Amino acid sequence: MNDFTFYSPTYFVFGKERENEAGKYIKKFYGSRVLIHYGGVSAVKSGLIDKIKLSLEKEGLYYKELGGVKPNPRDGMVYKGIELCRNEKIDFILAVGGGSVIDSAKAIALGTPYAGDFWDFYADRSLTANASALPVGTVLTIAAAGSEGSSDSVITKEEGMLKRATGGECLRPKFSILDPALTQTLPAYQTACGATDIMAHVFERYFTNTKRVETTDRLCEAILMAMIHETPKAIADPDDYEARANIMWAGMVAHNDICGVGREQDWNSHWLEHEVSSLTDCAHGAGLAVIMPAWMEYVCAHDIARFCKVACRVWGCPMDYDNPESTARAGIKAFRDFLRSIGMPTSLEELGATASDILYLVKTLGLNGKKTGGFLPLGEEDAENIYKIACRDKRF
Repeated sequence: MNDFTFYSPTYFVFGKERENEAGKYIKKFYGSRVLIHYGGVSAVKSGLIDKIKLSLEKEGLYYKELGGVKPNPRDGMVYKGIELCRNEKIDFILAVGGGSVIDSAKAIALGTPYAGDFWDFYADRSLTANASALPVGTVLTIAAAGSEGSSDSVITKEEGMLKRATGGECLRPKFSILDPALTQTLPAYQTACGATDIMAHVFERYFTNTKRVETTDRLCEAILMAMIHETPKAIADPDDYEARANIMWAGMVAHNDICGVGREQDWNSHWLEHEVSSLTDCAHGAGLAVIMPAWMEYVCAHDIARFCKVACRVWGCPMDYDNPESTARAGIKAFRDFLRSIGMPTSLEELGATASDILYLVKTLGLNGKKTGGFLPLGEEDAENIYKIACRDKRF
């Protein structure tokens, strides 16, 4: 196990109707002039935004609203939010929604006190380590990205459709309100996309070259098994509160990095997927459902033993000691079969991309001859090969 420093100071406020306490927690963290940031009309029609506003009014807090965040959030909304925050002297941002809304709120929080272009932080992730930002709180409505407990944010630059990430401790939410009941109205497809994203966050940490990390291995395996157990229940019965609750907490635990401490991590699947969702505007989880098994197929030989471990411990595959690779590949197949069973796509074509898009996807990665990733560093040729695997129709 590697040395590490772990600090995760977010207050998690979990349970039914806890969104009614938003104003109290904003006040706890010294907010007085609040931007309520949210996505589409559903947050308004459901009455959630009215509940939030009432909770702020009870605490005597001034607020402004900024809705309209789209999936794969764009820089145009961020610039609009920064201008509004500066004009209204906003000192706290409340994100009401899923990962896209929270990521957009974090970008606005970074950009508001910054004299330059907020995109600087996304073009050069290292800048965020020493940056300051407005405090952010969240009311989560989709269990998926884990942004409610992480220090990360992903934004798409509309010019060139470049999707980039940044991260720093200044971006960890001060508090996050998690009411599983708010996810019960989600369509099955969105629930499945969220579950896929959660599992991908675990796998990015699980596939590591660091030795003897049994504690975090077991944590990762437990979350994966919980997702395998609970996701079909939530899809079959959207009102299954307990399934929703387990999935919502798994989403946070999967990405606040408690499963990743002390170990090298990979993140190539996310890096490859970002270009796919930027091109096709597909849901992030749907893109990961296609890319992650393809990545697994490509890198499997790098550490057959680790792939066998997850195949046996998580997917229940029998160990073939005479042919370990067959066990490893059985685990990959089990993962893909599970994704298909919850309604996820299994090829790039299902997302709206084709083999003719591969060279464009590789180019927009911006590697320029370099390699990236922690488990097995990959370059442009590797990326091209993985996208080719992802083009194969895996439905049969």
